[in-house]
Amino acid sequence: MDDYPLLNAFLTMLWLFLWILWFFLLFRIITDLLRDDSLGGWAKTGWMVFVIALPFLGVFVYVIARGSGMGRRDAAQAKQQNEAFQAYVRDAAGTNRQASGVEELSRLAQLKSNGDISAEEFEVAKRKLLA
Repeated sequence: MDDYPLLNAFLTMLWLFLWILWFFLLFRIITDLLRDDSLGGWAKTGWMVFVIALPFLGVFVYVIARGSGMGRRDAAQAKQQNEAFQAYVRDAAGTNRQASGVEELSRLAQLKSNGDISAEEFEVAKRKLLA
């Protein structure tokens, strides 16, 4: 234990953390490249070669050149996923369905009995509903 002091253990953990952080950033950039619709195939290939062949320089140049777009693409994807989830929940809960004809007729009858619509308006709405 004397040949590996505590400070060296902390430095080793620091380097391991930085190494993992570096791979996370590299994979994050590759994912952003593949997700971006504004780039063509050749541009994506060029960036990939640059990022893989010269990883440190490639990643730093990518973040400088296209970093703000990464945030916008993330926000757009999060918004799209949220909207899809909300639509799924509405559909599963049944709040997105159209009212059935019977429900609509009973609602019209209630409006007529409350005096909110006249008998003629009720008949016109009923004929539209049944058509």
